[in-house]
Amino acid sequence: MRYFIVDDDRASRVMLKQIIEDSGLGTVIGEARNGEDAIPQILMTQPEFVLIDLLMPKLDGIATVEHLIQNRFEGQFVMISQVVNKEMVGEAYEQGIDFFIHKPINRIEVENVLRKTTEQFRLKNSLLVIRQSLTNIDLSEQINHKATSRDHIQSILNDMGIVGEIGSEDIIAIIETLLAHQHKIAPLPPLKELYEEIAAVTKPTPDEILKESKAIEQRVRRTILAAMINLANLGVVDYTNSEFEYYAPRYFDFKEIRQLMTQIEDHGNRKAKVNIKKFIQVLYSDILTKLN
Repeated sequence: MRYFIVDDDRASRVMLKQIIEDSGLGTVIGEARNGEDAIPQILMTQPEFVLIDLLMPKLDGIATVEHLIQNRFEGQFVMISQVVNKEMVGEAYEQGIDFFIHKPINRIEVENVLRKTTEQFRLKNSLLVIRQSLTNIDLSEQINHKATSRDHIQSILNDMGIVGEIGSEDIIAIIETLLAHQHKIAPLPPLKELYEEIAAVTKPTPDEILKESKAIEQRVRRTILAAMINLANLGVVDYTNSEFEYYAPRYFDFKEIRQLMTQIEDHGNRKAKVNIKKFIQVLYSDILTKLN
């Protein structure tokens, strides 16, 4: 992936470039210290990602993003900011910015955010290629059931910001297993049975299956918690956000989302109880609805 960094703080640009290249995330193909200098370079080089500071002299981050979009730039944006201002962050979301990196810059946060944006970018391009290839053919004859279900699941996980999490593949495998067995919406089989069935695909012995099934549960739990934190962040910024309004009360225990929102506002630890069964139950129900 090719990155362009726009930040008036030279130290931040140097640090971001080092993290990107040391982590093998991609290559930084250009830098600028303000929006005015950045716009012509970005339009000429067309990087996949633009990391852009929210507050800059001459032209701030939001105005720069708006100008680039008006000029048909199709890359993705990651906003860099040390300002916690709900109005400005809300305006950034309206301009199509899905991810934020906070200052002071933290290597782990940068790596996690950029891996997620890369996964989202690849998914978006894959779906675009699929749609283009299907323009002149009969969808019902050319797309099999499994591929279609996977697209639907990934789309929902992408809405929650977890399509790049390691447990997302386990969640997809669980839903596809339920679809393969044509389970009714309720009651679902015990989660332990689902974990073991998925583990048995790659593990030959009972001991290995048991160990892998426990690992699957932990990966799924961490991934669902990440979704809860992402939605809680959206709720803190904009309570009327469409993803927050739909997913937060439907897929999760809403009191846990509210607790996370309070923790975020108080800059505390991000802890919450994760109800895996409810998440899987609702996701499976939504997928059945989409397929039918």
